[in-house]
Amino acid sequence: MRVTILQRDIAWANPSLNIERLNQAIDRNPGADLYVLPEMFSTGFCTEPQGIAEGADSLSLKWMTEKAAATNAAIAGSIAIEENGHYYNRFYFVKPDGEVTSYDKHHLFTYGGEHLRFTAGDERKTVEFRGVRIMLQICYDLRFPIWVRNRGDYDMILYVASWPTPRIAAWSALLVARAIENQCYVVGVNRVGEDPACKYCGGSVIIDPYGRRIASCEDNTEMEDSADVDMEALEAFREKFPVLRDADI
Repeated sequence: MRVTILQRDIAWANPSLNIERLNQAIDRNPGADLYVLPEMFSTGFCTEPQGIAEGADSLSLKWMTEKAAATNAAIAGSIAIEENGHYYNRFYFVKPDGEVTSYDKHHLFTYGGEHLRFTAGDERKTVEFRGVRIMLQICYDLRFPIWVRNRGDYDMILYVASWPTPRIAAWSALLVARAIENQCYVVGVNRVGEDPACKYCGGSVIIDPYGRRIASCEDNTEMEDSADVDMEALEAFREKFPVLRDADI
């Protein structure tokens, strides 16, 4: 599977402009099986979602569905969603056939007040696509290894994020840790630029099960990079060095 990460600056609360820019970035990088976007890619990370969150007729989700079909690839990223009077930071994984899997962020960022307006999800979500089992996670979830502990149910974790510059060392270290301890690929896509509250420098990467970076984006730069997920190599590594069999329950 070919995975492309899209490290982007995000225009505040402007889905149409952000989607236009993402369209251009994807078109510049044809041939991937999966395109991964940052957290709240259409609006920027908001803790006050009134007037910003999208509803059931989400323009962003509609675009993801259309773009997945047009490129014969999956599109993954999170959107601020309003549903039945509640707000969710919802990660959508959209397949080219139109199938949509969603994960609502479990660990809301209390330090920034996300828990005051958003409702936390309570269910782990994985999706299988082109022979790879994929775990969906959002930003602050990265700090909680028990939640994402590999139970033999996935081969790759996707982390989409708006992770601020002052804490970027933790982002980089924890992504490597999650790959090593769960014996899986890890994809981390963070934004660049700034919003009304924070500045962001990126640090988007794809990491293999040994903890090695196999794709990465330059800091403070809008760019894309790609890498291949080698399932044969992963399965051989797990068989030769079966760490997960000795894991604590």
